[in-house]
Amino acid sequence: MLHDLTAAAFAWSLAYLLRFNFEPPPHFIDEMLHTMIWVVPLQSIIFWRFGLYRGLWRYASVTDLRRIFLAVLTAAAFIPLVLWMFRISAVIPRSVLVINPALLLLVMGGSRFIYRLWKEHGLYRNLKLNVEPVLVLGASDAAVGLSKELARSRDWRLVGFLDDNADKHGCILNGVKVLGALDSLSQWTERMGVKQAIIAMPSAPHQVRKRAIEICNQARVKVLTVPSFDDLLSGRVAISQLRAVELDDLLGRDPVQLDAAGLHELFTNKTVLVTGAGGSIGSELCRQIIHFKPRTLVMFELSEFALYNMEQELAAKFDGIDIVYLIGDVRDATRLDQVFSEYKPAVVFHAAAYKHVPLMEQHNAWQAIRNNVLGTWSVATAAQRHDVAKFVLISTDKAVNPTNVMGASKRLAEMVCQGLQQSGGTRFIMVRFGNVLGSTGSVIPKFREQIAKGGPLTVTHPDITRYFMSIPEAAQLVLQASLMGKGGEIFVLDMGDPVKIVDLANDLIRLSGLSKDDIRIEFTGLRLGEKLYEELLADNEHTLPTPHVKLRIAQAREVDAVWLGNLLIWFSAHATHNDAEVKRALTQWIPEYCPDSNGVKSPDN
Repeated sequence: MLHDLTAAAFAWSLAYLLRFNFEPPPHFIDEMLHTMIWVVPLQSIIFWRFGLYRGLWRYASVTDLRRIFLAVLTAAAFIPLVLWMFRISAVIPRSVLVINPALLLLVMGGSRFIYRLWKEHGLYRNLKLNVEPVLVLGASDAAVGLSKELARSRDWRLVGFLDDNADKHGCILNGVKVLGALDSLSQWTERMGVKQAIIAMPSAPHQVRKRAIEICNQARVKVLTVPSFDDLLSGRVAISQLRAVELDDLLGRDPVQLDAAGLHELFTNKTVLVTGAGGSIGSELCRQIIHFKPRTLVMFELSEFALYNMEQELAAKFDGIDIVYLIGDVRDATRLDQVFSEYKPAVVFHAAAYKHVPLMEQHNAWQAIRNNVLGTWSVATAAQRHDVAKFVLISTDKAVNPTNVMGASKRLAEMVCQGLQQSGGTRFIMVRFGNVLGSTGSVIPKFREQIAKGGPLTVTHPDITRYFMSIPEAAQLVLQASLMGKGGEIFVLDMGDPVKIVDLANDLIRLSGLSKDDIRIEFTGLRLGEKLYEELLADNEHTLPTPHVKLRIAQAREVDAVWLGNLLIWFSAHATHNDAEVKRALTQWIPEYCPDSNGVKSPDN
């Protein structure tokens, strides 16, 4: 305020001096001082009323300049009016009334922006010689926003942008030049001694971001990235949001387009139940369902520790949502009836399953079948008895031409849901997808542990391939499939291209800042029941498109109630089976099941 009072007095005096070419007559000096007693307090009151003193000069912006402009313009209009109302006898040159607001705007606005430039080191940006030079890949709005943050940094000095848009080459953005295309990174890093690059292309397609990462790796520079467009809540990018490049950035995909309105209609003010709610997929489903504001979210989980972890996480973030945490076994029909009777869910997501292939293959085959198949039947029939609108089964690509007990159990679970589907009542929807990055039992956490120990990284076969997607994307597509399903469909997620596990291992080594010389890769041989490659569709299946580009419907072999009744008789006939008996029986129930086969035929055949 003191600054603006001084600026007002200075501008009023300078206006008179300019009007008379710095040689004002004595009587005009007297009138200048006489009117200043009225003008400066009037202007200060108007400045205060316009809120000029609520902001911080360090963050002065165009909005602040607009507010100053309106305040100065208002004051210029009020000066002659107030002097006339109070009958102040003074002859004020008309040119002074025009020059004064212009000077005042210049002094008040200029001083604020000069202060901001000084605080952000903008006045001596090019003199920051003892800090690390950095290049930004991309010249979008996000990159410009990032450059403003970098201008405040005491550690980095932005020396240029790189962008493939030739129209931007040579342009100056926030005082920094667009040097050339992404492919010229090596040239500029060598010339400018750059060892750090930042990828600022949050809205670019995944293929473009992946190419930028590969260019950085080839140029042997450290690379950071701003969050992807799907992760940003606003267009502003801060240094605190920068992160190291993760495997998701190399294998990630373009954001999922969700029918938000339809999902709100499906979930909002409804009760939703998720089994296996403490697992990788189940927990992510819960996190995303919460955003659609269900009346109650029932989280059903056998593992006390997993459910406790979810309670601690969600209680801190979503204290306004009614979340019920229930311990229970999906094979316990009595417990299920109690839960369904009390909470009356409208939608059920069945994610509870035993999923670890080698562990289920030996000594645990019967338990895998009982949990994954009989558990599905128990939850599905409970849903029917209690008039649940939709039941969504989380399946797997390992259910296609299964070579292991886990995959066969999930295919049987699909067939159970098909056998239960009727023309009315509960609609059963099945969703198949491949591996998810970072899930429980995934190869990624295992590789990270092995890297932390100095290696080696163990890969079963040089040619083994898998499909991968992120846990959030998988959960989003499951939600979308639940909305689109009419009953009886098997939805297949677009998993993209298969990835060689050995390439995955090499990528993780490189992202860890190491090389093949530092961490060795060791091939251990395919494990029992492990496929060389995964399939999303069986040989006798075909798919139909859906309105969503990342979802297709598999036309699989269907079963009826008679088949389902015979399966239940098999379950009730014996209390237990050994592994060999289970595998022999599975070949009868699932003709495409090939136990102990690694699926080594070529995927092109």
